Amino acid sequence: MVGYHSPTFNLLLCFHFISVLCSPSSPTHLCSPNQSAALFQFKTHFSINQTASKDCEYSYPKAKTTSWKKGTDCCLWDGEIQNFFGRFPSLTHLNLFYSWFSRPVPHEISYLSNLVSLHLSDRPITDLIGFQAPGPILKLEKSAVNGIVRNLTKVREIYLDGIDMSSIDPNSFVNLSYSLASLSLCRCHLRGKLPDNIFKLPNIEYLSLDENSKLTGQFPKSNWSSPLVILSASMTSLSGELPESFGDLKSLAGLALLSSNFSGSIPTSLGNLTQLEFLFLSYNYFSGKIPSSLTNLAKLGLLSLRWNQLEGSLPETPNAFPNLGFLDLSNNLLSGTTPSWLYTIPLVHLDLGNNQFIGHISEFQNRLLSLNMLVLKNNSFRGPIPSSISKLVNLSFLDLSSNKLNGTISSDMFSELHSLQYLDLSSDTLSLSSNNSVTYVLQGSKNLSVLDFSNNRIRGRLSKFPWKDIEFLNLRSNFIEGDLPELPPNIRFLSVSNNSLTGTLSGICNAKFIEILDLSHNDFSGVIPQCIGSFSQSLSSLNLKMNKLHGAIPSTFAKGCALKNLNLNSNHLEGPLKPSITNCKDLQVLDVGNNMINDSFPHWIEALSELQVLVLRSNKFHGPITAPTSPQSLLKLQIVDLSCNNFFGPLPTGYIKDFKGMINILDDGKDLTIFTSIDLSSNNFEGQIPRDIGELSSLRGLNLSHNNLVGHIPSSLRNMTRLEWLDLSSNQLSGQIPTGLLDLTFLSSFNVSYNQLVGPIPKGKQFNTFENGSYHENEGLCGVPLSRGCNNNVLGQPPPAPWMNSQEDDGSKLEFGWKAVAIGYGFGFIFGAAIGCARLRTGKPKWLVTLFEARRRRR
Repeated sequence: MVGYHSPTFNLLLCFHFISVLCSPSSPTHLCSPNQSAALFQFKTHFSINQTASKDCEYSYPKAKTTSWKKGTDCCLWDGEIQNFFGRFPSLTHLNLFYSWFSRPVPHEISYLSNLVSLHLSDRPITDLIGFQAPGPILKLEKSAVNGIVRNLTKVREIYLDGIDMSSIDPNSFVNLSYSLASLSLCRCHLRGKLPDNIFKLPNIEYLSLDENSKLTGQFPKSNWSSPLVILSASMTSLSGELPESFGDLKSLAGLALLSSNFSGSIPTSLGNLTQLEFLFLSYNYFSGKIPSSLTNLAKLGLLSLRWNQLEGSLPETPNAFPNLGFLDLSNNLLSGTTPSWLYTIPLVHLDLGNNQFIGHISEFQNRLLSLNMLVLKNNSFRGPIPSSISKLVNLSFLDLSSNKLNGTISSDMFSELHSLQYLDLSSDTLSLSSNNSVTYVLQGSKNLSVLDFSNNRIRGRLSKFPWKDIEFLNLRSNFIEGDLPELPPNIRFLSVSNNSLTGTLSGICNAKFIEILDLSHNDFSGVIPQCIGSFSQSLSSLNLKMNKLHGAIPSTFAKGCALKNLNLNSNHLEGPLKPSITNCKDLQVLDVGNNMINDSFPHWIEALSELQVLVLRSNKFHGPITAPTSPQSLLKLQIVDLSCNNFFGPLPTGYIKDFKGMINILDDGKDLTIFTSIDLSSNNFEGQIPRDIGELSSLRGLNLSHNNLVGHIPSSLRNMTRLEWLDLSSNQLSGQIPTGLLDLTFLSSFNVSYNQLVGPIPKGKQFNTFENGSYHENEGLCGVPLSRGCNNNVLGQPPPAPWMNSQEDDGSKLEFGWKAVAIGYGFGFIFGAAIGCARLRTGKPKWLVTLFEARRRRR
């Protein structure tokens, strides 16, 4: 055995001490004389290879081994694990954890047959220096693992966290020592099927397999009675149902199986684990009801079942969970009213958000005074906010949003909640009493940094809100009025859209670090301040649509501009667009529709490589759209609206060819609802429809109506298999309707009226649903749904189409207001901000209303 004061024992202490000093946050201090002597002995016996990798720039001191002299202090060691450990046959404890050694672990470590404890874990570098290293530093080869399994028959503890074991077959651990009590293999890059005998080791008490995303396997279904105290297998690919054999683990105090692939019901036998203190089953695929047997776990302090598919009501059991302090059941399908025990147990954290609970929120009892976080959002709770909320003096986070709560917020509701930092009461039907201002109601919440009252019935003047420490303020869709006050410099997010605010925007110039600014749908007037450009390095979204702003768009967007969303739709802006916008290299949405901008097509937008939405509709843009000056530009565009301008010449085929964002888009479940569309209607484009437009296979909508286009409808349109609406009306198109359009099985709206088309209308599939209006004023067309049968029809030259500037309003002219565009504006880069282009106008065609009503019903 190694003595407590022997040089070998002190050597182990010094290894540990060195690793602690490697952290840049560790204070500089000295080793004891015994530890220094041990390190000097190590240097004397072995040749240490000092490394000086140029890639290694970690900011801890790197002392040279030349400073390790007899009688001196123990200093830091930056070196490699050498293969001389086999010369310590009597060593019982080897601890090199968090030492940042490089090179593979020498297989000679397996010669230490008397080892009781082996600790080689590497700490993630993120923990120490703030960034993730490009993978594990230490590596265990197959020979070393086989030697450890074969020779270390006395070992009780093995910790190999963070060691690269990607080349190791998990079956290598089949014959681990029966004496093993603790095994930790976190972040080891293990892959393949784990043998279930590891869970049955007769003395195993602690087993951790976390963060091995390619590790598969299942738990034993029978004969499982190990003395496990802690079992953690989170962020793996272990799968299957949890067997009832879990109930035989009588000593189990902690079970963590987060973010894996487990499914089925939660076994009722977990209620037999009387020693269980924490249970984490979040982010899996569990279904069914929460077993009532769990409520009997008297020692359970933490329970998290969030992000599963659990359903039904919560167990109504008297005296349930007497010591539960943390309960998270969010993001499931749970329903019914909440049980009485929920309001009496000593919770610190309660999250029932994103479920289907109903009924009133009951009054909280005195045992919940320690409650720090309360989240009940996105349910169907109704009635007033319980008055006992005002007594939860330790509450720092409160989210009751998106319910059916109503009533008046009392003046003392938050007066004693001095720790409150986050308050979200959005999307309810709440109001303030006539005698209370928001400032008065929140006067006790001195630490409040996030306030969301959006979509309620809050009245008052914006200047009366508590601005001092607020970083996030959302008052969208209320009854807020008055001028915009001077914004505080600390504000990061401000949305006051859909209110009755007036005055100018001069108050924004102090908010130099604002990231999201939404002042849309108000009555602001004046010009857009030039200061917008000076803090555009922090601003990512600016939405000023639907106001009364005039003047020119600022030309002060500087290099490094961080804007991703610029929406100035529906104002009175004029003058040309300025190319300083190209400094916003990450811009995804540019919407200046429905203004009075007089300019030619801004070819400089080709520099905006991230642009996905371009809306220039209803302005005074004019002239031809010539070929792009640089090839492969605007590759990510998905929504283009140039309608209602004075563009002329041929269609912009050069750009259309580059719209790669409209070709073969896969719906991969992203936040962005992919809705690709092109609207070039109500201009003076001429010539033929290019065949290349058929390559846009992911296009959902195409509107080329009210132009001067001639020639045939290209048969290549049959390749646009996701097309939902197609409008080619009010042109001078000739020839027949291609039968290949029958392949467009998603097409729900089709309009070719006011052209010079001839021949039979295609029969079958979607074309059986289109009415007469789709073909109006094409005298050469015949067949259903027209009254002209093709047998009696004489195909000949039809009369000319009505001229473009006809004032006749029979509902056929497409005044498409881009309600559909809003569907595609859900870009994930900012809180799902929507930036539609313009509302549907008077005279909207019946087919368009029908289309969106049908889409809404389907959703």
